[in-house]
Amino acid sequence: MNAPERITLNLSRFIRASREKVFDAFATEAGLAAWMSPRGMKVRSAKADARVGGSWRIEMQSRDGSLFVTGGQYRELQRPSKLVYTWKWEGENSPMPNVETQVEVSLREADGGTELNMSHSGFPAAAASAGHSQGWNSSLNRLNDLLDPQGSAGTITLLGDARSTYTRTARMAMAEKAVAYKLQSCAPHSPELLSVHPFGRIPALRDGEIEIWETDAIVNYLEECFDSGVSLRPGSIIERTRCAQWTSAVNSYCYDTMIRRYVLQIFFPRGEGGQPDRGVIDAALAEMPRQFAALEKAYEGRDFLAGSSLSSADLFLAPILAYVQFMPEGGQLMANYPNVLRAQNLIRQRPSFTGTNPQP
Repeated sequence: MNAPERITLNLSRFIRASREKVFDAFATEAGLAAWMSPRGMKVRSAKADARVGGSWRIEMQSRDGSLFVTGGQYRELQRPSKLVYTWKWEGENSPMPNVETQVEVSLREADGGTELNMSHSGFPAAAASAGHSQGWNSSLNRLNDLLDPQGSAGTITLLGDARSTYTRTARMAMAEKAVAYKLQSCAPHSPELLSVHPFGRIPALRDGEIEIWETDAIVNYLEECFDSGVSLRPGSIIERTRCAQWTSAVNSYCYDTMIRRYVLQIFFPRGEGGQPDRGVIDAALAEMPRQFAALEKAYEGRDFLAGSSLSSADLFLAPILAYVQFMPEGGQLMANYPNVLRAQNLIRQRPSFTGTNPQP
């Protein structure tokens, strides 16, 4: 009987750093400890005896405390051009018990940086290869964060329009999480956006080879992947539930009434003769007091929607109300809700708000 065919995973990445720095990231304990785990996990310990026959070992820890341990032996080391080493998972959380695979990394000078090509071979099934592909892509994003002079901005790109409230929400989340990124301006349904978002809506996110679309998913991804900055997820169950409740309410009710049927009707009029459709606008204005009354109650005795600290729900609401208050009728309406005004005045002092103000 023939042995089952083994599967090979091939990956490539350009890194703006010298081959020596990339090589050492794979072959030193300090280097491995700084990046060798997917986003949202951390390296609890790293050991590396970088010589032929020497061993290496990594303990990765997830946010829930689960440990994932892998290690192997170096089979070939040619600094700064090539490494070959074995890979075998250990322990009860092993995704591939009793399976040894092999990693080959080649490093070539290219365009002022390093072209990294990786071959991870010996997978017993396509599912195992796919799972490792996700892990490697996320880990290589962290390697790029470590070595690229731009930090995470060398990997993370936000596609959108700075005037969009949803794009601003994602940008505010980046600022609150202290995540560097690039903003690529693109319109809804543009080819650039459709290459990431199947429905062509803004914003969308690229993190290396990883693609995320829908603003709530982007914000959750940032919260899961980065420990830096402010936590956007409340600590208690009740507050997390309120955060989800208000995020849904803002997206389902407030955005439609305040932006789609009010602000956009004025900025991009579609009524008769190219004028704003007053019927649509007046109907939206009639609905707003009920929404503001709910917000006024939510802000009673506190400055944030979900509890005692900023959460992602606040980041969805603030860009919407900034537009509403700018409009004549909207500003007059908001003046009737002191709790809402107080809370919005506070969030508008945050660097995440002032630094994402869309330019005229």
